[in-house]
Amino acid sequence: MIPLYRPGDSTLHRMPVGAKFLGIFLAALAASLFRENLWVLLTIWTAVLSGYLCAGVGLRGLLAQLWRLKWLVVVLTVPQLIFLTPAETGFNVSRVLAVVLLAALFTLTTATSDILAACEDALRPIDRPLRRVGLSAERISLALSLTIRSVPVILSFYAEIREAQRARGMRPTPRATVMPLLVMSLRHAEETAEALAARGVR
Repeated sequence: MIPLYRPGDSTLHRMPVGAKFLGIFLAALAASLFRENLWVLLTIWTAVLSGYLCAGVGLRGLLAQLWRLKWLVVVLTVPQLIFLTPAETGFNVSRVLAVVLLAALFTLTTATSDILAACEDALRPIDRPLRRVGLSAERISLALSLTIRSVPVILSFYAEIREAQRARGMRPTPRATVMPLLVMSLRHAEETAEALAARGVR
């Protein structure tokens, strides 16, 4: 699940969106280029711990984020154990988790409106070429906004479906869950499109 923004006045909250994004990019790049360097990994994890403490999320919040990623850990660990040693697997999983936790910290300390504004500012220099192919900085920003806002809506649909299945004593199966989720998501998309059309948005 994508963590929601937590308002605050920490240094990370006040930091520009571009600087935070650059930090995540550099951490991911370092983790990829120095795959077997223990000191680089420890440095990234130190940044993760320091960031969560600085943002006011705390150690408990960091552990909560790790618990949410438990299935990601399983998916990453099991296949690698077939071909790699436990030490190599642990190293690889630790690298991925560190970068994912930094990305989660980014969403925890950055308002969606700030992310979209930064994206629109970044695209504005190429706005004229985009318009030649029927796009624009505003339109792309709107698409990103709708995508981000749809995530919690779809998650709520999933929760409703699971609750209804429990109430009926049904055993959840992929088909019994995916089909109604797909229908509800498409209906939501259609309603959103109608609302945009009513406001004159193409």
